[in-house]
Amino acid sequence: MDLREQSWRSQTGQGDSGTLSMPSIAFVAAESPDAQAALADLTARYGRGDPQNAEIIVVLGGDGTMLRALHDTMNRPVRIFGMNCGTVGFLMNRYDPASLPERLARAQTVVLHPLQLTARTSDGSEHRLVAINEVSLLRETAQAAKITVEIDGRERMNELVCDGVIVATPAGSTAYNLSAHGPILPLAAGVLALTPISAFRPRRWRGAILPERAKLRFVIREPDRRPVSATADFNEVREVTEVTVRQDQSIALNLLFDPEHHLEERILQEQFQA
Repeated sequence: MDLREQSWRSQTGQGDSGTLSMPSIAFVAAESPDAQAALADLTARYGRGDPQNAEIIVVLGGDGTMLRALHDTMNRPVRIFGMNCGTVGFLMNRYDPASLPERLARAQTVVLHPLQLTARTSDGSEHRLVAINEVSLLRETAQAAKITVEIDGRERMNELVCDGVIVATPAGSTAYNLSAHGPILPLAAGVLALTPISAFRPRRWRGAILPERAKLRFVIREPDRRPVSATADFNEVREVTEVTVRQDQSIALNLLFDPEHHLEERILQEQFQA
């Protein structure tokens, strides 16, 4: 038994004759120097597992790295535990290389259901994307976008004149949505935020809070003169003419958080920040 395995057994409370009860883990990291240094440290301590087969993936970086890891593992049952080696790190736990097995064993799970975006473009093609944080429609040129908004098949706004509009999940409500003055949503609220970006008409419309199972449809008016792009997290489709957004309950993403650093608590704390 090498020192690395001995250390692992010691931290999981197993002797030489015991059976390791910890699930298999692997590490993925951002390209930043801090994340790469953390990767080297953790693999030296706990080994280099295969991300394609691991039961738990430990993500080292910031929220962008976490989002990419969630997208990469979306179609298989795996749990994700992030440690912040980036800037904001809202979806991450604190970085601490020690006692990782114990942290994973007592971590609490948050289940997220992403948004499914279906977009039709001016050339008649259809595109499907998935968003964990938000779907955003954005004007492509100097001219403001004109967008018709439908909810569950009923027209709610004939013409929204704006720079764009965001549909945010609770997990994403503290990201771009918050910067656009949208509401912060508790995870258990079962709602989505519909937030305009620089709305010109109706000038005082601040958005809406919708049931998480609502089906949203956006029709782009004058798409040739006022082109609009649709973005799901970091994937973009340009020159869209019609976009539908709904939650995809068939996909469940399992994030792990330290009990004292739980995502629900972080979202609550964010509402009381100066």
